[in-house]
Amino acid sequence: MRSRTPLRKAAAGTLIAILAVTVLAADQFTKILAIAELPPEEPVPVLGEFLQFYLVRNPGAAFSLGESVTWLFTIALAAVAVGIVWLALTRVTSRAWAVILGLLLGGVLGNLTDRLLRAPGFPVGHVVDFISTPWMMPAIYNVADIFIVTMMICVALLVLLGLRLDGTRETRAEAEAAVDPESAADPGATADPDAAADPDRNDPGTPTR
Repeated sequence: MRSRTPLRKAAAGTLIAILAVTVLAADQFTKILAIAELPPEEPVPVLGEFLQFYLVRNPGAAFSLGESVTWLFTIALAAVAVGIVWLALTRVTSRAWAVILGLLLGGVLGNLTDRLLRAPGFPVGHVVDFISTPWMMPAIYNVADIFIVTMMICVALLVLLGLRLDGTRETRAEAEAAVDPESAADPGATADPDAAADPDRNDPGTPTR
């Protein structure tokens, strides 16, 4: 069943593109401000220990992992971006999926832009991170990271809720069939195991003794 009238593919693609560009612009604008206004690698309290600014340039992933293989992160980000664009052009007509994938694409493009255009150069640029919340996690992150993490959680929720890319919902029967395809193919297989063991049990034409 469909919860709402689906979008046309062109409309879904347009929505994804608008949201992606908006997130990309916000991410790059805040990074430009951070580079211009913040001292490198010095904490700047905003709300005490709750929120701080701490400007760093990260060659790796979260917690600076994989610093020596920066190009791998560039390839991974590019692959995710291409995958989302392909879904936008061919599969997505659900509003919820369009919004989530658009925001996710914007976050991916934000960090991919750093990898491609920032020092020390293509395709091993360092990502600009400047947001620190010590009470929550030791990692330092940026606006793009926020959208990547939160939208990945939203993707998982939509999958768990059974909402498909076209806006239809997975029915209980379909979910059970995916878990146990044999029982779905033969719904009467387990209806009466005793009858299967004794075929004359339910035969009214069999005389009793």
